[in-house]
Amino acid sequence: MLEIQSLTKYYRNVPVVNNVSFAVAPGDVTGYLGPNGSGKSTTVKMITGLLQPSMGRVLLDGQDIRTDLAAFRRRLGYVPEEPHLYSYLTGLEYLQLIGRLRLLPMRLVDEKANELLKLFTLHSYRHAPISSYSKGMKQRVLIAAALMHNPDLLVLDEPLSGFDIASAQLFRCLLKELAEAGKMILFISHVLETVEKICEKVVIIYKGEIRAADSVEHLKSLTRLPSLEEIFSQLSEQQDFEKAARDIVAVMGM
Repeated sequence: MLEIQSLTKYYRNVPVVNNVSFAVAPGDVTGYLGPNGSGKSTTVKMITGLLQPSMGRVLLDGQDIRTDLAAFRRRLGYVPEEPHLYSYLTGLEYLQLIGRLRLLPMRLVDEKANELLKLFTLHSYRHAPISSYSKGMKQRVLIAAALMHNPDLLVLDEPLSGFDIASAQLFRCLLKELAEAGKMILFISHVLETVEKICEKVVIIYKGEIRAADSVEHLKSLTRLPSLEEIFSQLSEQQDFEKAARDIVAVMGM
């Protein structure tokens, strides 16, 4: 169980994340949603141990992750929002590097790397430098790297960036299989339609505070709204986009 307890982060005495609490159980795919600037990225950095919280704790199976960050990271698979890859390496070399850093046996590293590249339809590009890959291909390499060591917890920050329809369908099926295998999955995405299809539970953050943490179906029942997109717009006080679009066109014609 991943538990986020009263997580708070101050910058210059201003809380950018304020008293955030929720949990992700084994077998759960939990969506973490919020508009830009809501505190999502800061929360993710604290959950993954990249940022020290001002207050609060992150627990994995009851243990504070900061008591042994190295042990926690051995159980973590993380796909960051921005792909940071060694572009001079080939796809195969990158996965081999990750496998060695994860201390996997070399025979297993090569086998896993090649099999994952095949399954992510990247095998024919395995000897090409990552600098020649498209954005979607780089994203698939990142996901493959996060899965190399069979982690218990997956934190996926905008993993669908650059995906075509086929890759997105594969990813949705993959998340279902990972959940059935008992993985804990935190899924951060702006693609609300995909979140609604994949996640049974969502956590919505706005201005650093949790506005909702519940199942999608229960939120629909409570708000009497038909879709996650409309629930999100109401809870995060989104502007009237149709009016804004008309105003933009009006300004263009001035």
